[in-house]
Amino acid sequence: MDKIIGFIGGGNMASAIIGGILNSGLAAKEQIIATAKTEKTLVSLQERFGITATADNKAAARQADILFLAVKPYLFGEIIAEIKDSVRPETLIISIAAGQTIEKIECAFSKEIKLIRAMPNTPALVGEAMSALCPNKNIIDNDLTDAKAIFHSFGKCEIVPESMMDTVIGVSGSSPAYVYMFIEAMADAAVADGMPRAQSYKFAAQAVLGAAKMVLETGTHPGILKDAVCSPGGTTIEAVAMLEQQGLRSTVIAAQRACVQKSRDMT
Repeated sequence: MDKIIGFIGGGNMASAIIGGILNSGLAAKEQIIATAKTEKTLVSLQERFGITATADNKAAARQADILFLAVKPYLFGEIIAEIKDSVRPETLIISIAAGQTIEKIECAFSKEIKLIRAMPNTPALVGEAMSALCPNKNIIDNDLTDAKAIFHSFGKCEIVPESMMDTVIGVSGSSPAYVYMFIEAMADAAVADGMPRAQSYKFAAQAVLGAAKMVLETGTHPGILKDAVCSPGGTTIEAVAMLEQQGLRSTVIAAQRACVQKSRDMT
């Protein structure tokens, strides 16, 4: 890709995307510019990625062919007011903030813009993100091709209607945190049974990785895959029965729906 990719905001999610783009070779470090408020973050971005890092949001907006809005949702009004006159008509804007609808962002810019509302997740840093993309009416095929190339550089992406974006936040945007808790809990149990801590994390994380790949690569229903592990009278069904007794599935469903409701409340 021969375009300048800008980031307004250089926090965790922006850093994960930048890392994914650079690791994949889609763009060179000279093609990326990111902004941050603090000197500490600016230095970190420069040292970690070798990209251009600046406190000047307007300069980044002027230079970028593709501009990521990667600040916290509550800062959107302030940031857009600052940069809207610096963004060129042909610039592709990609928002990755929860709760910021296409309509709200368009109104804040007060002019016609090319906008994709997106929701990636932090596994972008290891090339395994799952991202949702929702384009506005001004997006043409070339814009979507560029956006897909970026998001495919650090994982997978799919186009979804905007009505599904809150659901996406629950099922993939926030869900790595749930999975990390599950891995930590499995590792804690292994430690309790005598396994060294570092080894327990490796066993637990690899088991989760392998199980996820089984779902994606076989296309088999997760319930069928679960049944295949559960031998009659065996160890696995004993564990599954205890998870059911303790309400694993109902707790996960309730937690994820709380996450989705929080996202809806932010709009």
